[in-house]
Amino acid sequence: MTVRVMLVDDQALLRTGFRMVLAAQPDMEVVAEAGDGAQAMEVLRATAVDVVLMDIRMPVMDGVEATRRICEAGEGGPGDPKVLILTTFDLDEYAFAALKAGASGFMLKDVPPNELLAAIRSVHSGDAVVAPSTTKRLLDRFSPLLPSAVAKPVSKEVARLTEREREVLLLVAQGLSNGEIAAHLVLSEATVKTHVGRILTKLELRDRVQAVVLAYETGLVQAGGAR
Repeated sequence: MTVRVMLVDDQALLRTGFRMVLAAQPDMEVVAEAGDGAQAMEVLRATAVDVVLMDIRMPVMDGVEATRRICEAGEGGPGDPKVLILTTFDLDEYAFAALKAGASGFMLKDVPPNELLAAIRSVHSGDAVVAPSTTKRLLDRFSPLLPSAVAKPVSKEVARLTEREREVLLLVAQGLSNGEIAAHLVLSEATVKTHVGRILTKLELRDRVQAVVLAYETGLVQAGGAR
């Protein structure tokens, strides 16, 4: 299956570079480009896209607002566009806002081509691609700015999780992969994947990124470590 990709960046030279990398892949096709979020919304009305590579800082409409509108327009189904944020800034509050708005991942623009391609494929398949170290730095840096920095009772949704599922969610929130969680809890990776799937279903979340954000917002974990 060919992954239909849209490039959204106000720098034409960067779009050209990304397009050349993607064009060399037999399973990817750049079907659209836009120089800002507003133009991206117009193009998406007439073009079928699987993954949007979205810049953050652009004129007219930035990537945060564009991501919010794209995710609100869809219903989270398999046919809806997934947004992968690409930014120059490792600790960018706008990137965190975009994740909260519904983006499926966050990566730096200088990411190696093979990692970018893997991220696009992962996002297309429904996974999140925020690197564990980046997730932790983002949350440690910006969670004090959010209401979630104040300790709260565990939400009713989180209370529905089993003790094991809650344990898995804590490790997900710390940025661990399924393999790392499996090693930590002495479980099979398949079992961990099942637990993660049940957590997402019970909490009505789209992916691991939303699970991490919810864990911090509900006070289940706080910046600097697990509760």
